[in-house]
Parts: sequence; C-alpha cells; structure tokens
Amino acid sequence: MLEAGWTGSSTVPSRDLYPHQWSWDSAFIAIGLRHLSPLRAQTELETLLAAQWADGRIPHIVFNPSVPLDAYFPSPDFWRSATAGRAAGAPRTVQTSGIVQPPVHALAAWLVHLADPGLSRARGFLTRAYPRLAAWHRYLLHRRDLGGGGLVSVVHPWEQGMDNSPCWDRPLSRVTPAPARSFRRADLDHGSPEDRPTDLDYGRYVRLAADYRDRGYADGPGDFMVEDPAFNALLITSEYALARIAHELGAAGSARRTRAERLTATLVERLWDPAAGMFLCRDVRAGELVPERGVTGLVPLLLPTLPRDLAATLVRTVCGPHFGLGGSTRLVPSYDLLGEAFDPHRYWRGPAWFNTSWLLERGLRLQGERGRADALRKGILHTAGASGFAEYVDPYTSQACGATGFGWTAALTLDLLHDRAAWDRCGVTATKGEDRR
Repeated sequence: MLEAGWTGSSTVPSRDLYPHQWSWDSAFIAIGLRHLSPLRAQTELETLLAAQWADGRIPHIVFNPSVPLDAYFPSPDFWRSATAGRAAGAPRTVQTSGIVQPPVHALAAWLVHLADPGLSRARGFLTRAYPRLAAWHRYLLHRRDLGGGGLVSVVHPWEQGMDNSPCWDRPLSRVTPAPARSFRRADLDHGSPEDRPTDLDYGRYVRLAADYRDRGYADGPGDFMVEDPAFNALLITSEYALARIAHELGAAGSARRTRAERLTATLVERLWDPAAGMFLCRDVRAGELVPERGVTGLVPLLLPTLPRDLAATLVRTVCGPHFGLGGSTRLVPSYDLLGEAFDPHRYWRGPAWFNTSWLLERGLRLQGERGRADALRKGILHTAGASGFAEYVDPYTSQACGATGFGWTAALTLDLLHDRAAWDRCGVTATKGEDRR
C-alpha cells in the first residue's frame, strides 16, 4: 500500500480518492515509514515542507501537476495559490491549497530523526526542518489566535481534519452554501454517497474556501472560527518535539516546553467542560462551547501536564457509554454513540478512524493506562488487517468504509507493530509522574 502510493517524493493517501499529498497524512505516513526507510520518511516531510508559504503556513494539499484537474475537487484551479496567495507568500513553483491541517509535523520529524540519527545528522535533516517547523508554529500562534485567548482557531472544517463532524454543525449553519451547480464532487466517483459528507455540507465547505481565497488567504474574523481541542493538543505535542529538536541542534528548548505547559493550561481554561467530562470545541464567533462530543475532545490525553483528575475523567469518558471503548467498540468512534447526529458510516459523524485511535493509544499509554492501551493497540491491528487497511470503519461492526489500502492506516499499523515502548523512550513528552500538576 505504501509502495503503491509512493510518487518518488511523497505518498498519496489513496491513488483514486486522494491522488495528491496531504499535510497531516504525510506526517502520519512518515511516522510509519521510518521503520522501513528513514530516508523515505525524511523525504516525505521534506517534500511537504518545501511547499511552505512565506508566512509560515503549511498547506493542507500539495498538488501533483501530473494528476488531471478533474481527478480531485477542489483542484489547483480553484485554490489559485500562486495568484490569490501571493500576498501571503504562496510558492510560485508548486500549486497548493490555501488552508492548513493539524500540526503533527514536528512530532513526526523528531520520531523520524530517532529512527536513524546518523543518517539524519549526515543529511542535515533537522537542521533544515527546524526553521520551517518553527515558522509553522509561529504562524499558528500569532496569526490564528482569532479568539484572543491564546489558542489557535481553524477557519475551515478541512483544517481540523475531521471534515463533517457534528461539532461543526452549529458554526457551519451560518454559512450560505455555494450552489450545487457551481462545483462537481470528484469524491463521489470513488466513494459511496452514504459514507461521504452531504451535498449541503460540501456546498458550505466550498463557500468558506472560496471566501478565504478571495480575501487573499488573509487571516481574520469570519463566519467559521473554531478553537478545536485536537488541533491545539497536537500543536502542544509538537511544541514538546520542537524543544527536543532544538536541544539536538545545540539550542535551548526550555522556552518551548514552557509554552507547551502554558498552552495546556489555556486549553483547560477555555475548552474543558466538566459536565461533558471532556474537552469541547469553542465557537469563537458565538463565544460559546459547542455541546457536541467528538473524538477531538479526547485527544488531549496526549498531554503530559494535563491535570490528573482531568486525565482520569477523559479515560472514564472514552470507556463510557458515549464512546464505548473496551465495551461496545474496539476502536474509538469519531462521534458520540448517543448523539442525535451519530451515523456509523458517514465520514466523521460516527465511524472509527485509525489515526485518532492511534493518538488515543499513545495518550492512554502516557497516562499510565497500559492495559487499556494494549487492548486498543490489539484492536487497531486486528481491524486494520481485517478491513483491508480501510480509511475508516463502522465502530460497532468494523465494516470497512471509504477507501481501502489507505496510507495512514497502513503506516500507523506499521508503527504499532514495532516496539510499543518506543514512544515512551522518544522523550517528546514527560513520562508519567514527571512534571505533573
């Protein structure tokens, strides 16, 4: 699967459904590839970072010019990055989208380095990656604090990566959808309509993206501004990784660790909901939390300085009736099993995804929940193989949905097949009991 998706410089998530390079897909793919070929894993990340904009953003898609325009929508001629993104410093030699995806990249770079430190140092991998990764984090922290409270906001559901989550329904309801006749969905050529976002959702995605493009990709107040727990938790995790990278390069990393701890406290202050027993998204424009339980609100289990009582509550929530881990489900569903909008097949409205389950396996292990982490690891490995390495699965039956032979499913399966203690040794986050409040 990873061989079939390799283009010579990066890996496509799926040859048919996603024929270009995707930002957080490449980070997860590099994490798996490091076990097979550290060089290819480094190249994967270097190809993505080469498409970075001058303002620091890493675009969510890097387009392959050899792929026909009608193979994927929105295509390069929709985004018009070289012209519409000129003021923001879009590259001239490669076509990209203008939005971003979750910042998993520094974490991936550090793990890839550890797979073969000698090769990494000989090639100057971290030396070249570090300033780009630092600029990426600077862009998010300085340009995307749209709520003024210290957290990063996403301006499009595609940026958070969980495209049609019910967590977005309330803020998306303010967006007037683009007319259906104004675009053609290429995804329905390769996926079942029952598994994909609705035409209404897609019309709103298109409208948001077009409006952002027509503003020259300038960041500022808009109809959709959401502080998301997973996006910010992954930024915090990558801040810890950047601290390790800085130390490897002979620089001080203490300021980044301090920032990561401060961001964790801010995350708790702004997004924790005691009644829900988890983190919720904040609708910045409305100035309120969105009362929907999505898997995004569990991802902060990754954070080493998360208060112990909150971590314990998150574990109870993920294993309780709303997500059912270890009971009714083997993998973590993307949305509340008891929620009115739950759908076991439709994209991020209920199915279980392998990347979020992988993140939660890591988080449970970090929080000392070794038995639960082992059970989730076993469930991921079994379900990945049985489903043909599906893009996502029905959380109850494990029936494959979306594409099969999916890139990050194969890559993260590889990672879990290798030494499960490697994460603990990588030093990205504190070990249990260290630096805890």
